[in-house]
Amino acid sequence: MDNDFFTLLAQRKVYGTNIPSNKVISNWALSVIRFLYPDNMPVQRSQNQLREQASALQSELADIIAANCKEENMSCKEIADHFFNKLPDLYSILNTDIEAIFNGDPAAQSEFEVIRTYPGFYAICFYRIANILANSNVPLIPRILTEHAHSKTGIDIHPSAKIGAYFHIDHGTGIVIGETTVIGKNVKLYQGVTLGALSVRKNLAGNKRHPTVEDYVIIYSGATILGGDTVIGHNSVIGGNVWITESILPYSTAYHSPIIKVRNINETNEI
Repeated sequence: MDNDFFTLLAQRKVYGTNIPSNKVISNWALSVIRFLYPDNMPVQRSQNQLREQASALQSELADIIAANCKEENMSCKEIADHFFNKLPDLYSILNTDIEAIFNGDPAAQSEFEVIRTYPGFYAICFYRIANILANSNVPLIPRILTEHAHSKTGIDIHPSAKIGAYFHIDHGTGIVIGETTVIGKNVKLYQGVTLGALSVRKNLAGNKRHPTVEDYVIIYSGATILGGDTVIGHNSVIGGNVWITESILPYSTAYHSPIIKVRNINETNEI
């Protein structure tokens, strides 16, 4: 190869030299989830044992974000302390998500089944962990976490989106929730839903580009809702495959009206 190429590589910018691998970061988040929701617990753990386990996860988080904290002039320990101070809130809101999924899906046999097998809950867990870190202005790590869940489930939730309690993702594959999306409580999304921006121009970074979905809204599969000024009013139902770029009042129903004709069997010989 040309020596100029290796000279160019030798001079390239190095990114995050001390940042652990994506696998290490995602495994830490999985450990937090398993700490809250153990796979099995043959022996009841004491409070001291639980505190020790939490402390180990807290120290691991401080190490994981150390490189980013140094670059951003942050205190890694303060961020890790803040995350684990928020752990009761995280556990509480995840329990509402489990309840919403279990009560909202007739196929769910138990809450444990939701925790262990539902990709929607997996993606929600990683989003909620990443959201706490994003709100602490930790760079990169939150996106690594939500993109891990994206790669596993096909559900793409930006860590800076704001999502309320009792959030239910059903099936989930192909869902996109953009950075400035705001979702209220008791919202249910089906597969293929996009809550996106009308424009992806770079100069719009930092602006409200994604829609607001108020409380008690159901959005069926394939619906696309775009724009930072677009508000889906509470208690509305959005039908499958609709395209929405304007606000909808509360208690609305939006849907396509297909033309259906039932053929007479004598009208055609084709099957």
